[in-house]
Amino acid sequence: MHPKPNALPWLGLSAAVIALDQLSKWWAVHALQPMGVPHPVIPGFLNWTLTFNPGAAFSFLASGAGWQRWFFVTLAVVISAVLVGWLARTSRRDWRTSLPLALIIGGAIGNLIDRLHASQVTDFIHVYFRQWNYPVFNVADCGVTVGAVMLIVFGLFGGKYEDRVR
Repeated sequence: MHPKPNALPWLGLSAAVIALDQLSKWWAVHALQPMGVPHPVIPGFLNWTLTFNPGAAFSFLASGAGWQRWFFVTLAVVISAVLVGWLARTSRRDWRTSLPLALIIGGAIGNLIDRLHASQVTDFIHVYFRQWNYPVFNVADCGVTVGAVMLIVFGLFGGKYEDRVR
């Protein structure tokens, strides 16, 4: 009996997320100077605004004395390794598990590269409406967020993979 192919080829999607994230951050750093100045894309809704975040989501732990860099580096490495292991045990045909995992891995590694290179994450996507402002984020953050939401939604409503393929 031949073992079923695993989902590790989905890491190609992770690589695409990493590449898009790093290219977009390179563009932001070179095109959106000076830092913090909004560049309207869709007035009243979307700006490109270059910022740097030494913390995590919503600037969590951004005011730390530098230890948070290595905390988030370690967290990204451990989570990515666990998710790669999960992909290795997942059937290649189970896209409802593989797709979100690949997005999360790509996003985690995209921001990991920033932390290793510059001790902070480059953010530039600013969504807002009137007085409401969402914290500035990047493509890697989108991968992590969309992947996590998909994993939750598919986990709650998708049923088990074995049940779907019968």
